[in-house]
Amino acid sequence: MTERKYPPFTQLGMLSLGLIVVGVIYLSSHIPQHVPLGPAIALLIASSVVLIANLALLRRVPDFAWPRFFQVAKWALLAYAFTAAMIEYAFLRDHLKGGPLVILTLSLLVYALQVPTLIAFTVARYDTSREDELRRAAA
Repeated sequence: MTERKYPPFTQLGMLSLGLIVVGVIYLSSHIPQHVPLGPAIALLIASSVVLIANLALLRRVPDFAWPRFFQVAKWALLAYAFTAAMIEYAFLRDHLKGGPLVILTLSLLVYALQVPTLIAFTVARYDTSREDELRRAAA
């Protein structure tokens, strides 16, 4: 059995998350004073670009277990959307507004998308149901 070649999905996903974490820490360290938004915006854009590129690279993998990926991703997305909503509620409860709120909200969106895709990829890359079907069909 040969190991399939996958793009560096986990590594790029962790890079995307790392960029988001740095941006959120940067913003949080300046609140409640005036926050220069430039660095946080640059980190958010970089993280979003990495997320999109990561998904585009994964899309090019032949015979990837997409049904399993989406099966896992939808439930993980539900869980992470809930946690992101709770964090967003804390931002609103603390009367955060304006540019910092927008940047933090978009950062939460990237977080709530990136983590479920990492979880789903980890499950789908080891899914053998497709290979079992092909073996049964060939027999």
